[in-house]
Amino acid sequence: MKPVREHATNNHQAYFVTSQTGEKRLLFRNERWAVLFLDCLYHYRSSAYLLHEFVLMPDHFHLLITPTTSLEKTVQYIKGGFSYRAKKELNTNLEVWQRGFSDHRIRDAFDYQKHVAYIYDNPVRKHLSSTPQDYQYSSAHPGFVLDALPQGLKPGILEANDGTAEAVPLQNKSGAEAVFSQRKNHSS
Repeated sequence: MKPVREHATNNHQAYFVTSQTGEKRLLFRNERWAVLFLDCLYHYRSSAYLLHEFVLMPDHFHLLITPTTSLEKTVQYIKGGFSYRAKKELNTNLEVWQRGFSDHRIRDAFDYQKHVAYIYDNPVRKHLSSTPQDYQYSSAHPGFVLDALPQGLKPGILEANDGTAEAVPLQNKSGAEAVFSQRKNHSS
């Protein structure tokens, strides 16, 4: 018998969310696609969810988020918002995403840290970078602004890969803007 799915509506719980591209296309190997996704991810941040960690792989994403609306609506904002903008700005008619998404409600600080490690290590395991910090489409990469850990998780016992105790608090500039403007300054 299939377990009953919890109804996820504005319960201030953190979730690990995953979704894949349609037909597992490697759409996000293209920098324009990847940057647009990150822009969309940060566009809906604050109004629909808190963003704690993320990684954008060539054919899927993983997020650690706390929805401020239903989890389903939150993922609809992310995937639907990106699809709309990709059709408009990248001039594509591709079906960008597979239907649905998978999610896991974060139970405690240990569970949270396990999923952070998974997000950070994903590009390394797939040989896209030698360290988590080197992968430019991950919250492990320096410069992304993240929301503070969910209140129910004890940040005092959590340590990120760099030894810090918790994510950077909410700031005005989006993470995508910060990283990509920083990149422009270094190339000048």
